[in-house]
Amino acid sequence: MSEIDVTEVFRRAHQGLPREAPGSRGTTELLLRLAGDLPGEPDVLDLGCGTGPAAVPLAELTGGRVTGVDLHAGFLDDLRRRAEAAGVGDRVTALPASIDDLPLPDACADLVWAEGSAYVVGFDAALTGWRRLLRPGGVLVLTEAEWLVPDPSPGARAFWDPGYPAMRTTAGNIAAAERLGWTVRATYVLPDSDWAEYYDPLRARLEELRAAGVPDGLVDQVGEEIGVREWHGAEYGYTGYVLRPR
Repeated sequence: MSEIDVTEVFRRAHQGLPREAPGSRGTTELLLRLAGDLPGEPDVLDLGCGTGPAAVPLAELTGGRVTGVDLHAGFLDDLRRRAEAAGVGDRVTALPASIDDLPLPDACADLVWAEGSAYVVGFDAALTGWRRLLRPGGVLVLTEAEWLVPDPSPGARAFWDPGYPAMRTTAGNIAAAERLGWTVRATYVLPDSDWAEYYDPLRARLEELRAAGVPDGLVDQVGEEIGVREWHGAEYGYTGYVLRPR
């Protein structure tokens, strides 16, 4: 096998996975119900859509038009295939763009959705920068990585702090949202089964790579987050937020 690095192993491990963050169709459906009334055929933005685990159900459930935004061309290809297979290809559009520099006009969406992607720009920046996208009466739904305890252990912090030092507790994020002019309509801590929906396929892919001769050290690096979750999962989670501008 030619020499590879951890970045290449990460790409191979994640390419084609059903999702890139904890979640499930059940959670998507629940958060959509909590979002409340929408227009009959809403315009929906799914920011950081990945391969479409939320975008496609949103098209099916709302009857509206969904624009999935992601920088990764491979993810958007998977989104298009997924939408066609589900019979909603005519109502799902793939837009290659960065979620912190969106080439979209103001007031273009009735629903802005972001499962597991707000951390890329940061919770406060997401709430500030994405507000302009909503029409009057619109709603923002996102899931955010959070501490579930006030004093996380060094082991948990060693994993999360380098990548997301601004991670807060739910109380801290609620206070931030209200300070930024949002009404928090609902919060929902994703269950362990939503983590399994993300990690079980990833774990299987890592074992395939190991069996194919990828060095154990590289595989272990890419799979580190699974072990951290097993040891420290009670200390952090993903929380769904339903937010409306005040």
